[in-house]
Order: sequence, then structure tokens, then C-alpha cells
Amino acid sequence: MKIVIAPDSFKGSLSSEEAAKAIREGILRAMPTAETVLIPMADGGEGTVDSLIQATHGSKISVPVRGPLQDEVMASYGVLGDGVTCVIEMASASGLVLIPAEHRNPLLTTTYGTGQLIRHALDHGYRSFILALGGSATNDGGSGMLQALGLQLLDADGREIGAGGQALSHLKRIDASKWDERVISESRFIIASDVTNPFIGPHGASHIFGPQKGATPEMVEALDAALTHFADLMAAHTGIAVHHLPGAGAAGGLGGAFQAFFPASTKRGIDVVIEMTKLNEQLQDAQLVITGEGQTDAQTASGKAPMGIAQAASKHGVPVIVLSGSVGQGIEKLYEYGMTSILSIVNGPMTLQEAMRRTPELIAQKAEQIMRTFLAGQRMNNG
Repeated sequence: MKIVIAPDSFKGSLSSEEAAKAIREGILRAMPTAETVLIPMADGGEGTVDSLIQATHGSKISVPVRGPLQDEVMASYGVLGDGVTCVIEMASASGLVLIPAEHRNPLLTTTYGTGQLIRHALDHGYRSFILALGGSATNDGGSGMLQALGLQLLDADGREIGAGGQALSHLKRIDASKWDERVISESRFIIASDVTNPFIGPHGASHIFGPQKGATPEMVEALDAALTHFADLMAAHTGIAVHHLPGAGAAGGLGGAFQAFFPASTKRGIDVVIEMTKLNEQLQDAQLVITGEGQTDAQTASGKAPMGIAQAASKHGVPVIVLSGSVGQGIEKLYEYGMTSILSIVNGPMTLQEAMRRTPELIAQKAEQIMRTFLAGQRMNNG
């Protein structure tokens, strides 16, 4: 029996690879002869680099860059096993996880470090990119990233504006004389993102995502005005109006900068990971898929890994079991996407801290129970 094990990470507890190994441990307790195929997954956010370099036997390159608050941080990008394609998580250089909660301020945070990662990869000969946009700390419209690649954003006195979304209100002119032409003439970019929000407006980057990055209502209004001004100048410079383009609001407007200045196409994050890990090939002769994530609820339907995996498996007629740290509201709709069952790994009263500490044990235990039930069902059908 072939079982595909393809979980996302259980954030704060286990990486996707660790979760996959825990599931395998439980399966083999119940069926030592099972053929298990481990494919750690991600949905275009945190963990995408690790998932893809593991699946393709790639490598990781670490680079000192300017963090979201301009202090130096060590960021990294992945090189896939083909030796050609780079995978960059913007969160590695410009992510919310890099800033303590009390210091979060999207008026000031910058995507400059993300641009430095792209430039480092270009300097080392790479021209094919997958860019994962989840987990940003920024709301600068991608201006910092563009500056790191040579685009000059100038104020009324012809000086470079500062960092962060707030500084965009001082922008008067865009000068592309020092822009890195390798971006346009030699490279191709796939943007892995599930966000469909526009650049500006009530459903845009500032209003929808600004508060979780530390923005007050007053800051949200200031940021939206600054992004509107930036979008106007980008449209005048490139001929591309990103104001209301779907996906332009991803990562605090970074998606809009890519749409305006890069030869980029956008794909759902989980679809990129499914394609690169060759999940569909493994599903063709599988009898069962077990996936999982930290919390499963209505938000899972917005492009999270278990939903994408279930959609893929349903095309091959393979049942999908989802293991979750917690199961929230709205899971009923998820069955429409091909999920067979959604189960919490928690087996009794316990604190969140205890559950997180015991996650490997709980996952293995639940996987064993699933396998025993699945085998019993097969015996009954065969009988």
C-alpha cells in the first residue's frame, strides 16, 4: 500500500519535514510494510524554500541583508536541484517574524533586504526565480526592493527618499537610469501568492493587512494615501496602473511592484509547490494521502496547503485525511474540495503549551489510529 504523506508545518511546533516523519512513524506502527512517500509541503509562505529544496535535493545560500527595520539580518534563499531556479521567501529578509511585536511599525519597515536577496542571486548567475510573498512586515509597496535593485525614488530635491511606506508621500520622481536591466532582459519570475487584494482602497494592502503589522487606524489611512501616490507615479513611469490589480496588495504592495516592474506571472502558492515537488506523479498510484497543518478552519479554503493537496488528490480518486493541531469553525465547506476527514491530533484536555510540546507524539498516535481504521475498512470491503 502506497501512502503519500504531505503535511504543511505545524507552526511553532514542527516543520513540515518533522511532521511528515511523525506521521510516517504512526503509519508504520500499524502497517510496517506500507510504502510511505514523504513530501513536506508549504503554501507559498513560511517553509516554501525548505519544502522545495528538499523535494528537489537543492541547497540554501545565506546572505547578510538589511532587515525590515534596517538592522542587519541573515537571510537565505534556496537553489533547486536543477541548479538554475532560485526560491526566495520575502519573509526571510523582510518578514514579521524578524520584529518583536512592540517594535512593529509599517510606516518604517522596508523590503530592501528582499531586493538584496534578488540582487545576490542575479550576481551569482541565477535568472529563474520563484518568489514567495507570505509573512511580510512591510507596507512600502515594494519600494525598498526596487531601490535595492537600482531604481531611484527621488524627492523634490532630487534625493533618495527614506525607507518605509511613510516615505512614499515624499516621492516626486522615479529614475530608472541605474535599474538592474538583468531583471527585464534576462530573467523570469513566478510570484507565489494567494492574496488577491488590490494595491489600495478598502480591500487593499494597508486596510486589510496593515493592522496585523502594527498599524493604527490613523497609520492605515496615511499608508493607503502614500501607496496611492506611489501607484500614480508608477503608472506614469511604466504605463501599468496597479491601483486595483488583483494580487497587487500582497506583502504590503510588494506584489504591485513586481507587476509593474518585473516580467512576472502569479500562481497560487500551493500550486507552485505541488508542481515543483511533483506531487501529482506520486498520487497516480497512491491509496491514501495524509496531510496536516497547525489549524484547520474556514481560512484553509483560501489556498492553504491541505486544500490544494485535496484538490489534486481528488482528481486521482485518492482519499485525503487532514491532521490538525486544532479544528476551528467552517470546516464543513472543506469537504467539497476533496477532504475525506479532518481530525484534531489533541486526544484529551491539555494546555496549548502541552499540546505544542507533545505535537510529534500526538501526530504519530493519530496517524496510527487512522491507519488501523483504514485497514479495517479495507478488510471489510474485501470480505
